[in-house]
Amino acid sequence: MTDQNSFQTATRTGISRRTFLQVTAAGVVTATALGASGLKARAAAYEKFTWISPRGTLEVLDDYPYWAAKKAGYFDGLSTDMQPGPSDGTATVKFVDVGQADMGFPSPGVFSFAIQNGMKLKSVFHMGARDTFSIAFRKGEGTNDLKKLEGKTILLGSAAWQSITDPLLAAQGVDIKKVKYVEAGWPTWGTALAGGQGDAALSWEGLRAEWIAKGLDFEYWLGVKNSKLPANTFVVRAADLEDPDKKAFLEKYLRGWAMGLEFGYQNPRAAVEAVFEQFPTLAKNLGPELGTTSILQQINVFRGDMDKRGGWGSHDMASWQGFFDEIHKIGQITNPVKAEDVCTNELIPAANDFDKAKVKADADSVKLTEGFAALDVEKIKAHLFDSAVK
Repeated sequence: MTDQNSFQTATRTGISRRTFLQVTAAGVVTATALGASGLKARAAAYEKFTWISPRGTLEVLDDYPYWAAKKAGYFDGLSTDMQPGPSDGTATVKFVDVGQADMGFPSPGVFSFAIQNGMKLKSVFHMGARDTFSIAFRKGEGTNDLKKLEGKTILLGSAAWQSITDPLLAAQGVDIKKVKYVEAGWPTWGTALAGGQGDAALSWEGLRAEWIAKGLDFEYWLGVKNSKLPANTFVVRAADLEDPDKKAFLEKYLRGWAMGLEFGYQNPRAAVEAVFEQFPTLAKNLGPELGTTSILQQINVFRGDMDKRGGWGSHDMASWQGFFDEIHKIGQITNPVKAEDVCTNELIPAANDFDKAKVKADADSVKLTEGFAALDVEKIKAHLFDSAVK
């Protein structure tokens, strides 16, 4: 996507702050139209807390914890906003860095781009405990040995996604210098693969089900089954953690997300319905069964091995350190990074300080609509990974 297209996308999708920031391919964010006065620091805490998506749209099930929590009143009076952002893969960190949003949701690869470019951001809530990313193949062409991708072409929705794919492949022993990437466009890169372009495409949990709804029936090498790398995380400006008012706000805000995650775990179908109420077109395109399949894939990623975690959002520092070591080895970052310097669990105890029994009671009390009530969730779970390469 060109910078001009990024500008147009963001304008259409409602970035409404006074100064719009243009995202450039070099990682530079420039103020346009209204001058730089909008970059001045805002008041203590947050007038309206803005979360920005990494994917250019909110019409997906990925953000179900927010919509479920909002519907249940778990944000407890906080003024919050969700923005789709441009589909430029790095906008989710650039906008946070310069104060045009307050929290981003980058993949580890895009987070490393922020670190490499000197953005003073910190990961405060690790959503993706398991690796969400996967490699899609046309049926009959898949492999569980990713080294066979050497000499082949992988399609991406954004050129920035190379920062996701390179470490994933390198960790599987692939010589990434022998892999070719093609930016096939958002949201058309999956369609391009189905149409015969390239040899494989980057995908992720949740999207697998959404692609089926679009008639894109692939087979997958699944990171959630084969990779030890971490997945997407919530990042904020590191300086915000030094402000007591902002830190208190962040703890309360993340508690809302944690309660939404718990709600979805207890009643996935009710969480899907909360999203569908926000986005009727998504509901029409997916329907109850594929919607529930998508959210179950993501719950598996978000929850991870909860018995070994410090609650929703807790970072596994060993996993993050392994990621940073890997990307330093392949030259994705110039200097080594210590995970504890850029990731913190200091907000996790407060974020998880809620009444889980009440959230379970809330989730269990939801009266499902007929289409969702008729679903056999255990049957869907039993077939969750049927599309994995055999």
